[in-house]
Amino acid sequence: MAFARRGRNIAASVLILMAETVAAQEPATLHRLWTAVHVHSMASTGTMTLEALAERAERQGLDALILSENFTLRYEYGVRPLERVLKYGISLPSVLEYGIDRYLAEVRAVRERHPRLLIIPGVEVAPHYYWTGSLATRDLTMHNAQRNLLVVGLERLEDYAALPARGNPDSFVWDGPSLGTVWPLLLLAPAVWLWLPRQWVHAGRKGRPSARLAGGAVAVLSLTLVAYAWPLASPPYSSYDAQAGYRPYQTLIDAAVERGALVFWSMPEARDFSQHAFGPLGTVTVTTEPHPESLEQTLRYTGFGGLYQDTRTSAAPGGVWDRVMQARLADGGPPPIVIGEAAFHGLQDSGKDLDRVYTVALATERTGAAVLAALRAGRAWAVARGEQRSLLELNEFTVSDGDSRRASIGERLETSAPAPRIDVRLLAVDGAPEPVRMQLVRDGQVIASVEGTAPLEWTMRDEHLPADRWVPYRIEVTGRGGELLSNPLYVKRTTERAVLK
Repeated sequence: MAFARRGRNIAASVLILMAETVAAQEPATLHRLWTAVHVHSMASTGTMTLEALAERAERQGLDALILSENFTLRYEYGVRPLERVLKYGISLPSVLEYGIDRYLAEVRAVRERHPRLLIIPGVEVAPHYYWTGSLATRDLTMHNAQRNLLVVGLERLEDYAALPARGNPDSFVWDGPSLGTVWPLLLLAPAVWLWLPRQWVHAGRKGRPSARLAGGAVAVLSLTLVAYAWPLASPPYSSYDAQAGYRPYQTLIDAAVERGALVFWSMPEARDFSQHAFGPLGTVTVTTEPHPESLEQTLRYTGFGGLYQDTRTSAAPGGVWDRVMQARLADGGPPPIVIGEAAFHGLQDSGKDLDRVYTVALATERTGAAVLAALRAGRAWAVARGEQRSLLELNEFTVSDGDSRRASIGERLETSAPAPRIDVRLLAVDGAPEPVRMQLVRDGQVIASVEGTAPLEWTMRDEHLPADRWVPYRIEVTGRGGELLSNPLYVKRTTERAVLK
């Protein structure tokens, strides 16, 4: 009997081990979490409270909101060489003005009231701007005030305080130029001398009230100048340095990634331009030019906005995204992913809403952490509504090798199969037939183009897959039902020669 029981226990253990092995080989069930990325509330430049945003998102059926409150919108110009004292500045609504601790507390409170909606905090940061021209020539120009990065997922006050940005005093440093801010303190010496009773200087004589009054005035002037120059430390990069290039942005990316954040280049091809008249001081121009080269000039960022309501070419086949992808695969780094940006500030912006541009995260569970993990891994696709608010959905995009091994978005497949199979399934969310044009992009080249009607099922075998290196596949879909961009999946076809090596 004991032997029989022992035998049954062994058999049960083997069955459990076999079941666990099979389960480990099966792909995990992924949740499609429809996410609005790049959303502003009244904590910065939005016109709706976070509570109102959460209520609207739930009514529209969203699963997650990724906030991008303006981190700092403090700008100033000073007359050189006394720019730290003789300056004029403005400050617009931002998280630093609102209070980081207050912002994070509000996120936590709204999460508790809306447990079904995932709310992920984030900030939009322009780490550097610089001036050219001068007041004397009446051609003062501020550059790159809207060259922004989205920093997503930080939950601690100290992480935000450490972000290096032109308007964040907590990130300022002490250097040579900082000494120029304390020179007014030298005026305290004559102020004290004037204030002291004169008998301390000339025995037997009392000081005149006018001398003490002058001493007090000099002291007030000294402290006022110091206060006006506050903060006394210097920003990481000078606003009068036109040669800083992408160093301020890389510094911000490194600091944010080190603290666990995801970082995205925001709408890199959007242009910002405005002019402001200041009477006899002339016209001040504020401009930010499109900067798709930022994707090639910086490293370690998570991805970029490749789908938004503006002109864009970065995600076109063979464009900058494909070039960066190839470079990262060659050096072993993670390729950047694409996201859709809602860029939502409020309903006053014509054509903008939370449900116009989505990022669909393929998450292992319904949590904010799982959404961030999906984006970090590239398990996501971006989609925008088209005419009559119709919307496309990607049901399947896989590459398989005939041996039950397959890869989906964000995954990798290494195979010796000479012609792996690609499967795509598309549909319209409302179920109505939608004419679409789909392109399969491999390694920056369109290798197949299909016109049809969603729901659409399509299959092909790639008989010309390059060997012995990782190759990205992705799809892009356009039509009346809007636009859809997938992130890549990666396939490496190994040859016998590679195996022998």
